[in-house]
Amino acid sequence: MASQYEVEHNVRFAPSAPSTRRINMASFFSLLDRVSSSGTATPHNNPNATPTLPDVANVFRLLQDQMQTLAATAPTDDNRSFLMELVSALDEDIHDPPSQLEGVSQEFLDALDRVSRLDRVSRSRLGRGEDCAICKIPYLEDQYCLVVELPCKGRHRFDLECVGPWLRSKGTCPMCREEMGKKKVVAAAQEDDGEDDMDMMYA
Repeated sequence: MASQYEVEHNVRFAPSAPSTRRINMASFFSLLDRVSSSGTATPHNNPNATPTLPDVANVFRLLQDQMQTLAATAPTDDNRSFLMELVSALDEDIHDPPSQLEGVSQEFLDALDRVSRLDRVSRSRLGRGEDCAICKIPYLEDQYCLVVELPCKGRHRFDLECVGPWLRSKGTCPMCREEMGKKKVVAAAQEDDGEDDMDMMYA
């Protein structure tokens, strides 16, 4: 139904965009850039300085805050329970932070298998009603969703915007807790061995 203003001025406003459950993680990524050993040193940072334990703990605290915010507005009890498990998993890292983050690099995130909503073949891989375990927004209904498939045994799928902060700080699949960083290192080592064999063939 049109508002009084729309009727009087003969205008029609576009419907408002549906609200999203995702929250702004700018503070998280800003702190992550300062703490992460995989990033390049920015001019305002001392390249020889190591991250302090309180800074590392704060990375986990910001991630925990995100999960708690999502849990507070969880659409289902299962989603709330899953998010609270993630919150609990972060408690140990907050109270006894590691000396450095064990998360994956941005390059690892960029190389993850993507499932495009627009590509007909990829779209068929997404089931109707399939959603991100973190935000619970169905993939096919989310206009800006970038679905990634993790290289864990379960091939779990998430919205990259939701799983990215977890992977960058923890380095594990949020569902099965399989470590992602070690998997990548092993794959890189296998590729190098193959190149050496090829070099020996032509020597």
